[in-house]
Amino acid sequence: MNILKGFQKSRRVQADLAPEGNSKPGASMSRLRILILAPNCNPNGISIPLVSYSHAAALAKVHDVSLVIGSPVEQAVRGANGSFRNIEVVRMPKIEKLYEWSLRRVFKYNFASQALTAFAYPFSVGFEWEAWRQLRNRIFEGEFDVVLRLLPLTAVLPSPFAFFLRNGPIPFVIGPINGGLPFVRGFSQAENQREWISNLRNMYRILPFARSTYHRAAAIITASSHTYQEFSAHREKLFFVPENGVDRELCSDRSRSSAAAKKLGLIFVGGLIPCKGCDLALRAAANMLRNSQATFTVLGDGPERSRLEELARSLSIEKDVSFRGWVSHTEVIQSLGSADVLVFPSVRDFGAGVVFEALANGVVPIVVDFGGPGDIVHREIGYKVPLTSEDDVVAQIERALKELVESRELLSKLRENAVAYARESLTWEAKAQNTTKVLNWVLHRGPRPDLVPPKMTKLVSSPSHGS
Repeated sequence: MNILKGFQKSRRVQADLAPEGNSKPGASMSRLRILILAPNCNPNGISIPLVSYSHAAALAKVHDVSLVIGSPVEQAVRGANGSFRNIEVVRMPKIEKLYEWSLRRVFKYNFASQALTAFAYPFSVGFEWEAWRQLRNRIFEGEFDVVLRLLPLTAVLPSPFAFFLRNGPIPFVIGPINGGLPFVRGFSQAENQREWISNLRNMYRILPFARSTYHRAAAIITASSHTYQEFSAHREKLFFVPENGVDRELCSDRSRSSAAAKKLGLIFVGGLIPCKGCDLALRAAANMLRNSQATFTVLGDGPERSRLEELARSLSIEKDVSFRGWVSHTEVIQSLGSADVLVFPSVRDFGAGVVFEALANGVVPIVVDFGGPGDIVHREIGYKVPLTSEDDVVAQIERALKELVESRELLSKLRENAVAYARESLTWEAKAQNTTKVLNWVLHRGPRPDLVPPKMTKLVSSPSHGS
């Protein structure tokens, strides 16, 4: 099969995945008065707090947004000077001190812990209860058109607001929500990170407010195909909007050398924990590294680092792999700017913001077809390999790398398509526009948007490269 045949369709792919309607966010749309619940959003944070702040800030550029936050992030949010109409602060000093102490002493700031998610339940409910007490009079006086809960992102933490607004006067929308990915059997990377509490996940359905959250919500926005399927019983009000986004300024068309003599620049970005699969990436790149066809940079740190360094030595590639540890976000972007391929075979990843940033920088991603990365990457911009077995995933990634080494024309085309795709479909403005379409539908101001996970459409569910 000639892999390059599909590229003439790439613009059509991007158009189908881009936000509907006018290309300018908010164009031809009246400004909505949105009350956003995002207790720990933080412009100076990382991961979910930063993602939720960026989403709220993008909405605030086209709507009148009142942002409801907790006092621990107040200084950071106010200091960012976002275009918010109001910043409403919920203060719970005793509860906040208890949570911070537990986070530090008990959970050791392990935000990936499912036990921490369960522990957060009463704090999440308490925040919304206080927010309701603080804002209910203004809600009933007609100050807002709709309530949008951005945080918590996890689907297992219900919202009392949905119950409080069961009889109006304004609709409640939740999302994007994510989570619930199973721990894939047969992969030690997932099994080594599984917690005992994972077996109790579905018990969230019997928690107070759990049923009313999704029954009473006027719309449910999901951030992954897995979560979309989990809530398929609510399909009539179910939508897909990716968890992450990128700044439009990040989408770079700068030219790079694709000379055949140039070594392929490989990069991995993420925490060095089992489920991220950095060991799979090293094993897949080993032959190419030993043959001096590539270099490999690892950005990130964690409990797996010493084991990964030992793996590099055992594969005789330690001189070609640079473990740089944690670096600033600015340095991550700079490193992506000089890389060719992101090798990111995470076997349990929900949002995968680094994949978005790689695409915006014209870095070709190689991911597994599971979770967030599998929802975003398609054959016109990169590679996604099925989760079969560890050895098979390694072999498939190795074949993809070999293909890119042998065809620099293919590498250049993928880069070009990646940047165009990110600019059209993955910016915060695009995310705000799609969220706006859901809110307009809820308020009977627009048609129901057709927002389903891309991998569920025929165009982007075609076979991967070389199949």
